[in-house]
Amino acid sequence: MELTLLGTGEPAGLPRPDCLCARCAAATGDEARAATALLIDGTVLLDLTPGPAFAAARAGQTLSGVRQVLLSHPHDGPALEVPAGLPAPVRVPDRQELALISGHRVRALALDSPGTGYLVTGPDGERLMYLPPGAAPAGIGEGPYGERGADGAQGDRGEHSPSCDMVLLDVLGRPDALARLRAAGVVGATTDVLAVHIGHSHAYGPPGPELHRRLASAGARAVPDGTTLRVGEYHSVPDIPRRTLVLGGARSGKSVEAERRLAPFPGVVYVATSGSRDGDTEWGARVAEHRERRPASWRTEETRDLVPLLAAEGPPLLIDCLSLWLTHAMDEVQAWDDSLWADHGSAALAERVAALVGAVRETRRHVVAVSNEVGSGVVPATPAGRRFRDELGRLNASFAAECEHVLLTVAGVPRPLR
Repeated sequence: MELTLLGTGEPAGLPRPDCLCARCAAATGDEARAATALLIDGTVLLDLTPGPAFAAARAGQTLSGVRQVLLSHPHDGPALEVPAGLPAPVRVPDRQELALISGHRVRALALDSPGTGYLVTGPDGERLMYLPPGAAPAGIGEGPYGERGADGAQGDRGEHSPSCDMVLLDVLGRPDALARLRAAGVVGATTDVLAVHIGHSHAYGPPGPELHRRLASAGARAVPDGTTLRVGEYHSVPDIPRRTLVLGGARSGKSVEAERRLAPFPGVVYVATSGSRDGDTEWGARVAEHRERRPASWRTEETRDLVPLLAAEGPPLLIDCLSLWLTHAMDEVQAWDDSLWADHGSAALAERVAALVGAVRETRRHVVAVSNEVGSGVVPATPAGRRFRDELGRLNASFAAECEHVLLTVAGVPRPLR
C-alpha cells in the first residue's frame, strides 16, 4: 500500500491561527501541520483536512480516484470541505468490515473514547492501523483488534502474528494506547509507528528537535505533511536506548521526563527507593503525587535492592531515584562518622556502587534511572554533606558511563548530554 499523509496535525492544525503560545509560534516550515488525513493508494481517504484537493496536489497526488471517504472522530476543527466528485464521507460501524472493489478491507475498531479507529488491509496483505486523536482501542484484551476471536489478526498473507506493518496514532497524547498495542502484539519490533494529530500540548513539547527526540524515545517518528510512504517497506525503527539516566535538580522535571519515556511501554516496574517515613506528611504528599502520575498498568516495588532486579529478566524498570539509594547505602556503611568512614565505610560503599554499576552494565532490561545533580550549588558546610555530594557525583558519573542516553533537565527542559 502507498500512503500519503495530507496532514499530520490535530483537528485545529498547528499552529492554531488564534494561539500565541511558544509551540504555535515555532511551528513553521515542515513543523506546520494541517489536520490529519490519510490517502491510501489514491483510493481510500481517511478523514479530511482543510483544502484536501490542494493538499493532495502539493504532495503530487490527486483525489480523482478516491472511492471511499471514511471519518474517524467527531469533528471539532474547521468546517469539513468535501471537494466535488468525492463520495460522501461515512463512518463504518464498530467491529464491522468493509470490502472495497480495489481489494482493500477496512475493519472499524471500537475505541475507549468517541470515534472510530480503522484497520486497513491492502490487496497484498499489508496492515495499517489508524486511530483518531486521544483514542485507544477498546476491549483489546479480547483480541488484538478488539474482536472476540483472533481471526481478525490474519491478513491475506496467512500469518498468525497480529502485528501491523504501520500504526498511526496520537503517540505522546495517548502513550498508554501505544503501550496497550505493544502488549497485544499489534505493535511489534518492525512496526513503523507514526505520530499524527500533533498539536501544541505539553506532551509533544515544542516543534522541531524536541518533538522528534520525544517520539524517538517512544520508538516512533513524525514526518512532514505531504509525505508519501510504502506500508510494509522496511524503515529503520527509531533506536530506543536500553539504559537512560535522567539527571536534574529539585523540581526540575526529571521524574516527569523519566515517566514520559516509559509511558508507551507495557508492564513497567516502578522501583521506589525512598521507602516510608512515618509521621512525615510532606514526604507522604510527594510520594502520593508521584504515584498518581503513573499509569494504572504499572507495578510498584519499594526496594533499594537494585542488583537482583537488574539481573532478572522482565519488563522495563524505572528507578527513582539513585540519590535516595545512595543515602540508604551510606547509612548502612556508617558513612556519616568520619572515623568509621575512613576505617571501612569508604571501601564498603565503593563495593556497593561497583556492584550496582556492574549490574547496569550486564542488564538486558530496558532501564530508565533518575538521580539528583547536586554538584553545581553551594559547597555543603559539613564534612558529611560534602561527602554525600562527592559520592553522588561519582555514582552519577559511573552510572552514566554504562548508559546509552544521558539527559539533564533544567526548568522542565530536558537536554541530551549523550
